[in-house]
Amino acid sequence: MTDSRDERAERLKAALRQNLRRRKAQGRGRAQGRPSPGADQSCARESDGNGPDSDKSGL
Repeated sequence: MTDSRDERAERLKAALRQNLRRRKAQGRGRAQGRPSPGADQSCARESDGNGPDSDKSGL
């Protein structure tokens, strides 16, 4: 019974350590100002004037 508890404790310790590493890496990424992979970057692009809202009438 003690062995299974020790094994479980070791797995939990490893999982918590991995989680801490991942969260630290995320924090460093946010601090550097990098956008997350799923971030909407539509406002970062400049329009080339050929989109559906471009005014071609010249009025």
